Amino acid sequence: MNSRLHSFKYSPKNKGVRWTILMFLCLLKFNAYAQSDSLIKKCNRKTITVSALGGLYVGSMSGLYSLWYKDYPQSKFHFFNDNAEWLKMDKVGHVFSAYVEGKFAIDMLKWAGYSKQKSAIYGPLYGLAYQTTIELFDGFSSEWGASGGDIMANCIGTALITGQTLAWNEERITLKFSYSPTSYASLRPELLGNQAVQSIFKDYNGQTYWLNFRPKSFAPKSKWPAWLDISLGYGVTGLLGGYSNQWLSKDPNPNFYDYSSTPRRMQFYLSPDINLEKLKVKKKWIKVGLKLINTFKFPLPALNYTSEVGFKFVPIKF
Repeated sequence: MNSRLHSFKYSPKNKGVRWTILMFLCLLKFNAYAQSDSLIKKCNRKTITVSALGGLYVGSMSGLYSLWYKDYPQSKFHFFNDNAEWLKMDKVGHVFSAYVEGKFAIDMLKWAGYSKQKSAIYGPLYGLAYQTTIELFDGFSSEWGASGGDIMANCIGTALITGQTLAWNEERITLKFSYSPTSYASLRPELLGNQAVQSIFKDYNGQTYWLNFRPKSFAPKSKWPAWLDISLGYGVTGLLGGYSNQWLSKDPNPNFYDYSSTPRRMQFYLSPDINLEKLKVKKKWIKVGLKLINTFKFPLPALNYTSEVGFKFVPIKF
């Protein structure tokens, strides 16, 4: 695998760009709720929302192209198959990113006054357009390439939030993220992160993605608490490279590293979760804050399963 491609695909800046769009959408949503009446009178909500989303897209795409693509050789559009890398963790990350981007864009469009149907369609399409543009940049770069797997994952995340909003006007199934530091980053810091913040984005071993089910939404007459979810998690452990745990360093005097004895494992989890959006609070700014925090899984006990070890109880899973 091309070393430049390897460093770009999983660099903190590349991951950071995608997380920046999530955070900006969250902040824009928060600020939208906090707008004063005088500002809204001068500039209606639709103008505020469309201008903010449009400006964010143009600004971030221009900056991304200038920083990462401008100085590299261009080519005809082509694809690169990376579907076998990282035990699919990067693909799950794309599903999550597209889902969350669509979720907050929907809320912003609803606040602006767009109908449920238009918000459910245009909001997720905004997130999909953002991520598709990145794939287009990759596809026209001679040393990289667009990933069909990434595009498919983006579409799955978009479909998940769009379908639920159109069918139920609520999230009955949602996606969340959690992270806990691992020792693997210290073994290969240039790839998995040499700082704590970098490792959040680069070290797949510490990441877990969660698929949450909300029983109360499916059975509204039941006595099941509205704030209690059932969560299925997916993570990995033992990954020091995309395909294997062997690599040649890029030092002036290259060294060959062999950690093939470290097993590369998929990990599955079953855990309860607290749905912060269902907690009864009156103040709007608190509700918005809880919705933002609810993007992340609440640390709770979990049942862990791997094919090599079997079932294992985890007292607190972050």
